Amino acid sequence: MAWLRRSFLTGLVVTVPLFITVAALVWTFRAIDAVARPVSANVLGREIPGVGVLMTVVFILVVGAIASNVIGRRVLQQADKWLLMVPLFKTVYAPVKQLVTAFSPDNAQGFKKVVMVDDSRRGMLLGFLTREFTLDRGKGPEEYVAVYVPTNHLYIGDVVVYPRAQAVFPNLTVEEGISVFLTGGMSMRDRIKGTGN
Repeated sequence: MAWLRRSFLTGLVVTVPLFITVAALVWTFRAIDAVARPVSANVLGREIPGVGVLMTVVFILVVGAIASNVIGRRVLQQADKWLLMVPLFKTVYAPVKQLVTAFSPDNAQGFKKVVMVDDSRRGMLLGFLTREFTLDRGKGPEEYVAVYVPTNHLYIGDVVVYPRAQAVFPNLTVEEGISVFLTGGMSMRDRIKGTGN
């Protein structure tokens, strides 16, 4: 029973973001295509195949450009706050949004860099640096790192905290790190250099 529950939840976490992304793209394409077809028929005298796809790509690019603008960011932040007030919607929207923004190159809250940590119990762990912070337990500030270690695809993983001194930063980009996890380590380079900073 525990295996069934765990497998179902894992499958849910993996398929829901994928389904939402595909459904959102299909819905956006259909909505834009429904407008583009009559417009192309009226302007050019006939419907042109592919206009809906082209318009969808242009629409997504325009939304991206607006979202990277200062005013656009404020509007999106306000829209996010309103969406997160809807009880059922926020349970799906918040995790999907966090996952997508984690991979965004412009996101200050996303994965910072690939990190390897020497864990005495589990060996050398590969993961993504998500935060560097100091902890004060009364003996002065101690430097720590929070590392996200995927355990099943990229959607499920553990957040582990280690002393900063145990962290090694290999010369791998975040994209290369993602590729390593998606290929089960097969895309790992033969030779990697690492630094402590």
